[in-house]
Amino acid sequence: MSITTLKGDGNEIGGKLKEAAGDLTGDRSLQSSGVADQVTGKVQQGVGAARDAISENVAPLADKAKGFAKQRPFATAALVGVVGIALLNTLRGR
Repeated sequence: MSITTLKGDGNEIGGKLKEAAGDLTGDRSLQSSGVADQVTGKVQQGVGAARDAISENVAPLADKAKGFAKQRPFATAALVGVVGIALLNTLRGR
């Protein structure tokens, strides 16, 4: 669980408390602020979950790429060159 996910949890809980306090006092501004905090918390939770998923899945792929580069340095150089040329041509509009 990342820091972003924890912050999202905190914002969501704080938002629920604000909304409840607004309900009790009849303060619509506090209610809407609480709902906004809950939405922010949900977004932060989603971003944190995405970061966690990416970090778990990218590391093995990076290790495979490093292993390929060590085993086949010339093929790696050729591949990087082709990708570079394709990227340049794409950016130039060809």
